[in-house]
Amino acid sequence: MACDPNVLRRVPFFALLDAEEAAVLAGQVELKKFAPRQRIYKSGDSGGRAYIMVSGTVRVTTVDEDQQEVIVDQPSTGEFFGFASMLDGTPHQTGATALEETVCIEVDRRDISILLQRKPLAGMDMLAVLGRQFHASQELVRIRSTRNPNEVIEQEATMGERIADAVARLGGSWTFIIAFFAILMAYTYANVTLGRSAWDPYPFILLNLFLSMLAALQAPIIMMSQNRQDTKDRLRGELDFDVNRRAESEIQAMARKLNLLSDKIDDVEDLLRQKSQ
Repeated sequence: MACDPNVLRRVPFFALLDAEEAAVLAGQVELKKFAPRQRIYKSGDSGGRAYIMVSGTVRVTTVDEDQQEVIVDQPSTGEFFGFASMLDGTPHQTGATALEETVCIEVDRRDISILLQRKPLAGMDMLAVLGRQFHASQELVRIRSTRNPNEVIEQEATMGERIADAVARLGGSWTFIIAFFAILMAYTYANVTLGRSAWDPYPFILLNLFLSMLAALQAPIIMMSQNRQDTKDRLRGELDFDVNRRAESEIQAMARKLNLLSDKIDDVEDLLRQKSQ
């Protein structure tokens, strides 16, 4: 389908084109419509064409070493996808699928050549678009591969929460128990030995006051640390759920493919029986 110059000029990437240049480029490119769940291209297809989002939603994915589908980009209006493969003429290393009714502008190398001849500065715009997509892909892969619940919690922790963790670790250690017991023994021994000159004679009322104040402060601090531990456990559970859900999706997809293969095998067997008769 021929592309309307007005549609072309609404794309941010081509917003600087004048009317004549937009008309020339519109005569070169094509406007493609894709149905929901329709594949635009798959990994390994010829990279002679790239696409620019006009409307709809597209998911660009690749498959990692664990055979898991990884989303590397979800281009918004005016953004390219499949552009790098078009430029260097190599097969696509990703796959693109329309998630809903989508309209894209299909562009090939010759169209880009005409654009650069008429608008040389558009090359910088293309590099900027590629740079944003490259950084977005890197960020998506980095988050997926390195997301650690402990690191996420530590990054969001305030100074007070870090202090609470340190107090909880110290209060639950043998170092604290032994040191605190030694201080209590020294305190009581000194007051008993001094007799009437003691600053806190038996029954050690001042010591009881200090211990009560310490317990009153230590308890909420330890509870704060426990709440943070609960948050870590909840985040771990969410990550485990995501992994399990992805695994379940992969198993279901594999089951569907096996059922489809089974149906195809049954069809082939039926054809063979008909020919043998």
